[in-house]
Amino acid sequence: MRDQPPCPPPPEDVLEISAPEQFAALSHPLRQRLLFALGHRPATTSQLAARLDAKKGNVAHHLKVLREAGLVHIAETCQVRGGTERYYQRTARRMVVAEPRASSTAAMLAAVAQELERSPVETHLTLRHLRLSPAKARELGEALAQLVDEAEEDAEDLPVHGVLVALYQQALPTSTPGSG
Repeated sequence: MRDQPPCPPPPEDVLEISAPEQFAALSHPLRQRLLFALGHRPATTSQLAARLDAKKGNVAHHLKVLREAGLVHIAETCQVRGGTERYYQRTARRMVVAEPRASSTAAMLAAVAQELERSPVETHLTLRHLRLSPAKARELGEALAQLVDEAEEDAEDLPVHGVLVALYQQALPTSTPGSG
């Protein structure tokens, strides 16, 4: 018997990450991977632990941190064998970090590296540095976002693929070699 409707309400489309507790929550690779795993459907602590090959207690702890930061919520509950099973869901389909911080960026990249290492098929990873005008960089960023948003097929039986898109301007060197 379920305490809430069988279909959880759809998550918000976009959540802007701005609070200190959100940045702290994002600063651990397992929490990043939990957010990846919850990207398509709600899951229980046990399901997430099995999917991520992690200890159930560890997953429960990190889910609590994510929940307290407002990044996941309990989408539904179900009574099982005298207990209550909670299904967790992301609070937003997409999370946007307006001003990335080094710790959460490093954790995201570490989580992506773990995902790449565990991938059962060949992965595609490319880093390029391009010379672009501000207008061309904005155009490229918008095109990449649109491409990713439109790429997903709506079929439950298809494998899930991770996509990481980063477009940034390199910082200028603070001093030139030999000028000292």
